[in-house]
Amino acid sequence: MVVKIGFVKLGNLGTSLVIDLLLDEIAAREGIAVRVFGTGAKMGKDDAADTASFMSWKPDFVIITSPNASAPGPTGAREIWRDIPTIIVSDGPTKKDDREKLEQAGFGYIILPVDPLIGAKREFLDPVEMASFNSDALKVLSVCGAIRLVQAELDTVVDQVAVGAERPLTLPHILAKPERCVESAGFSNPYAKAKALAALHIATKVADIDFQACFVLKELEQIAVAAAAGHEAMRTAARLADEAREIEKSNDSVLRKPHAKDGRLLSKTKLLEKPQ
Repeated sequence: MVVKIGFVKLGNLGTSLVIDLLLDEIAAREGIAVRVFGTGAKMGKDDAADTASFMSWKPDFVIITSPNASAPGPTGAREIWRDIPTIIVSDGPTKKDDREKLEQAGFGYIILPVDPLIGAKREFLDPVEMASFNSDALKVLSVCGAIRLVQAELDTVVDQVAVGAERPLTLPHILAKPERCVESAGFSNPYAKAKALAALHIATKVADIDFQACFVLKELEQIAVAAAAGHEAMRTAARLADEAREIEKSNDSVLRKPHAKDGRLLSKTKLLEKPQ
C-alpha cells in the first residue's frame, strides 16, 4: 500500500520550507507518495478556494500549513478539507479555547509559537532579508527539536494509514512550546540543551517584536527599527542553535534518526557508526 500525503501550503512559515521533505529525506523511502499544493506568500480566501482542485489526487490525509490558522484563508481551507483527515501546522492559535475548537471540529494540529512572524513591512523587508530570516528560523526549528517533533507526529499518522487503521485516524493535538520542542532534539549535553532552549524562547519573542512592526507602529523609523530588532533577535537565536549543535558535535553525540526504506526510524549518535 502507498500512503498518499498531501501538503497544502497557504503563505509561509519557517516549517513550511521543509515539511514536505521530512518523511523522505534522502528520496529512498518506499510506501509513501507526497504532493504539494502551494499558494506562495498569499493566504486569502480565494487562494484557499483554489486548493479544492488538489482533491482530485485523493490523499489519505492532508497537512495544511499557514501563519495564523484563525485567519480567513486557512479557515476557508479547513472547510474545504474537513471530510479528509487534516492536520493544521501553524504558529497560532495558541489559546486553549481556540485549539479546542479545532479538535472538536475533527482537525489535528501542531501549533508552533517557536515559528516566528517575519517583519513583513516594505519599509524593512526585501527578498534577501526574507530569505535570510527564514534561514535563521529554520536553523532554530531544526537544531532545537521543532522539526523533529513535527516529523515524528506525521510519521505516526502515516503508520496508521499504512496498517489499514480505520478512520477516524488519531491525529496530533500539540501546542509545541519551547520545552516540548527541545525534548525532541535529543541533546546529550546539558549546556547544548540550555542553548537550544534559549534559542527557542528567543524565537517566540521575535513574533512579539515583529507584530508591533507589522500591525501597531505607524512611523517609518519605528517600523524599521522594530522589524530590524526582531530579525536581529532571530539571528541571535540561530547563533545559539549553531553553538548547541557544535557542542554535540565536539562530543560526537549528535542524534541522527534517518528513515529506513520501509519507513522505520533508525538511530545513531556516533558519526562513524551505522544507524540501527
